[in-house]
Amino acid sequence: MNIVFVIDQVYLHGGIERVLSIKANYLAKNKNNQISILTTEQCNKKPCYDFDKEIVFKDLAINYVRGKSYFHPTNLLKSIRHLFKLRKAVQQINPDIVVVCSHSTDTHFIPFINKTIPKVKEFHYSKFIEEKKRNKKGITFKKIFFLITDYVESKYDRLVILNPDESKYYKSNNTIVIPNPITFFPKSVSSLSNNIIISAGRIAPVKGYDMLIDIWEQTHKNIPNWELHIYGDGDINYIKELQNKIDDANLKKSIILKGATNNIENKLLNASVFAMSSHNECFPLVLLEAQACGLPIISFDCPNGPRNIINKENGLLIPVGDNQLFANKLATLALNKEQLINKGLNARKNAYNYSVEKIMSLWTDMFDKVLQNRNS
Repeated sequence: MNIVFVIDQVYLHGGIERVLSIKANYLAKNKNNQISILTTEQCNKKPCYDFDKEIVFKDLAINYVRGKSYFHPTNLLKSIRHLFKLRKAVQQINPDIVVVCSHSTDTHFIPFINKTIPKVKEFHYSKFIEEKKRNKKGITFKKIFFLITDYVESKYDRLVILNPDESKYYKSNNTIVIPNPITFFPKSVSSLSNNIIISAGRIAPVKGYDMLIDIWEQTHKNIPNWELHIYGDGDINYIKELQNKIDDANLKKSIILKGATNNIENKLLNASVFAMSSHNECFPLVLLEAQACGLPIISFDCPNGPRNIINKENGLLIPVGDNQLFANKLATLALNKEQLINKGLNARKNAYNYSVEKIMSLWTDMFDKVLQNRNS
């Protein structure tokens, strides 16, 4: 099978890029498959994750101005060039199927070029974030844009969503649920003996790290010999705000902003609890990684991802915004070794369900059915 994946770039660390490397590598190991990855702004940089040597990369060198809207005149001109270069590249590769990974302008181009080729679009964010703007009274530019987006999405053969709760946000009936595969599965698990609570992800307001600091201010009173380690990078100004908040609360000895890491597996294995304070999620891969390392998880029950991964057997879900309950439960969990061990064991068992083999069998089955439907 000749498969093309379309994404903006693969040189920055991120969940989409990491999952793409896993899927593409799995498919490339089958010698009957030919895998290509089309990028728009790779900028001659090396991929940040390992890709099979048989995978063919082609960069269209569109190089959108990331600090500006796609509707800015500069980017609109680039999008016209993008459309023609994308169509030409797909014609040259002549794939059996095209998969769009990123959320850039590719999403709106792909269904209308080379129409005989089946198209799949995968979503890595929750459409919950659109609901307020979709339901706003009156006609707005955003509502018109959503109508166009709904139409475009209906033209794909399949829309791959990460959890069943997301299906209610889509207007077309072409969705299929395929969760992300786990990125690693260590032979050993955390000893749960280190007094470290860990959180990790993109440093951005949507991740709620400011609330996590408030929570820790309460939690730390009950577990003064524990530390909270936060891994990730992102918005520089937000990182400064968080550090100032930590300093003002006199917590700099117990909350440490660790920055980005290339070895999150090792950091998870060195911790005893994973905490997530996000306002919304779709299918947070880091939760599966934490479970694979045998960590119990405590998280806000935000829309819509955590509840599809966490249950009372392997972690704790807290109503969104209830910082006091989160703080109390976090301290209780940290101090209860038996509960830590039991939830950690169940977390590890749950991670088995997301093995690369199991998840990729769903992808290959979906590819086969899409091709059969096109040929029938």
